[in-house]
Amino acid sequence: MTQAHEQTEAKQEKTARRRFWTILLTVLSVALGGYLLYRTLAGYSMGQLVESVRALPAGRLAAAGGFAAASYLCLTGIDWLALRAAGKPLPYPRVALAAFISLSLGHSIGFAGLSSGAIRYRFYTRWGLHTADVAKAVLFCGVTVAVGLMALGAVAVLVHPGLAREVTGLSEGAVLAAGLACAGGVAAYLGLAAWWRKPLTFRRWSIEMPPLPLAAAQVGLGAVNFALVSACLHQVLAAVSDVGFLAVASVFVIANAAVLITHVPGGVGVIESVVVHLLPKTDVIGPLIAFRCLYFLGPLALGLVVFAVTEAVFRWRDAGGEAREVAPARSS
Repeated sequence: MTQAHEQTEAKQEKTARRRFWTILLTVLSVALGGYLLYRTLAGYSMGQLVESVRALPAGRLAAAGGFAAASYLCLTGIDWLALRAAGKPLPYPRVALAAFISLSLGHSIGFAGLSSGAIRYRFYTRWGLHTADVAKAVLFCGVTVAVGLMALGAVAVLVHPGLAREVTGLSEGAVLAAGLACAGGVAAYLGLAAWWRKPLTFRRWSIEMPPLPLAAAQVGLGAVNFALVSACLHQVLAAVSDVGFLAVASVFVIANAAVLITHVPGGVGVIESVVVHLLPKTDVIGPLIAFRCLYFLGPLALGLVVFAVTEAVFRWRDAGGEAREVAPARSS
């Protein structure tokens, strides 16, 4: 057996192993997504769901749905930027498909960086990207989430410090320090993008800073995304209480910081607890169910369907390609 033949066999074995794990991750992601959809809805009767949402004004629901859709559109833009930063741009329709499916599932599965990253890998490697390219894109998206959260958090906390003190129980000085730290983190990131041209190295990892225009777009899109989600939540809460947008944004930033630390799937229980703290004397079950349906469960259900359809199409195309390869071999 020649060395070239051995290398070919090793490469085929590695490809088969990688295909097995990606298919397994795909199946597990779909199964877990379906289970989470069932588990979240199982706590409510159909009558409760229908009545709680029906009690909300149609205009508020429509506006909240529009903000939710705009948030997912913003997220597809972040993925598009990430591939450009990785030097592997793809047509926007492909990016939008992969980003929506991965994020609609990843938001509810938890450990969004890993879960959505595995689904992105499934799509992007089919379209010519290597593992390192996908890893760079996923890291870019993760950094965008972090700097966007810090940017919106700095605005919400510094503009509305009183509410942040009530929610966190921290002193005024600590709240202001947190707000300034968020603002400083964003400024430091933009400063590195503007002036630091060498790769940042940590152990075996080497990260190149994006150019300043891309970094500024990261901060802008990240902050806009969280502002849109806050606006979605604000619309449903405003149907039962006179609460301001900045107050909701401040609480939502705090809740998301907790979600990022705990990796609770979909922030179940975390977002609800901070909203109840914000509006302790208001019945917010209807608005919270509506928000969860509009931003998490609706996209999750749609994402599962689209994922299943695209996987069926991919499998059908793969089978067609294998058949075309076998046919000439048999005829010869």
